[in-house]
Amino acid sequence: MKYKNIVKAKFISRPNRFIAQVDIKGHETTVHVKNTGRCKELLLPGATVYLEKSDNPSRKTLYDLVAVEAEVGLVNIDSQAPNAVVNEWLATQDYDLVIPEYKYGNSRIDFYMERGADKFLMEVKGCTLIKDGIGYFPDAPTERGVKHLRELTAATRLGYKAIIAFVIQVEGVNEVRPNVDTHPEFGVALAEAKAAGVEVLFLQCQVKEDELVII
Repeated sequence: MKYKNIVKAKFISRPNRFIAQVDIKGHETTVHVKNTGRCKELLLPGATVYLEKSDNPSRKTLYDLVAVEAEVGLVNIDSQAPNAVVNEWLATQDYDLVIPEYKYGNSRIDFYMERGADKFLMEVKGCTLIKDGIGYFPDAPTERGVKHLRELTAATRLGYKAIIAFVIQVEGVNEVRPNVDTHPEFGVALAEAKAAGVEVLFLQCQVKEDELVII
């Protein structure tokens, strides 16, 4: 996926999870943060960040913060990007049918796919938390994530091929582990899902200021 109108800036602060203060060429500006996770190890004062400028001049915040330069490299922190890049990637994977945002029971699963007689359900999670070359998810407690894993686990009993796909939003990392220090229940749910036959994918990406692509 490609971004338009990327602008370089310096991170100042994050008053709340939705907005940040940045310096754009000497002007302090309020921008929207496209990630409600903590990102506290990434969004540090003085860090170089990359913003996408909106083409809607009437928007309250004209910029979206989508990436940040960190010790681990350039990190895409756009929480909408993982689903977008997976949608592009699935189009290359020889499925007969791909449906995003598929209604399943009382929920919506990120993707439903068919290949021949096989039916697939896939949930997508973006990973931005890196420690010692290993990705960890989540960076904040996620009851929604636990619910998704349990739905996939139950779906395997109904004959679906279920997949949890971790999109790693930084280069050079090829594994994601459950962040049990932050959310032990997610680790338990992931172990139960794997034991039930849910496939775990680690999707590595090429990360640029204006692009994110699964490789």
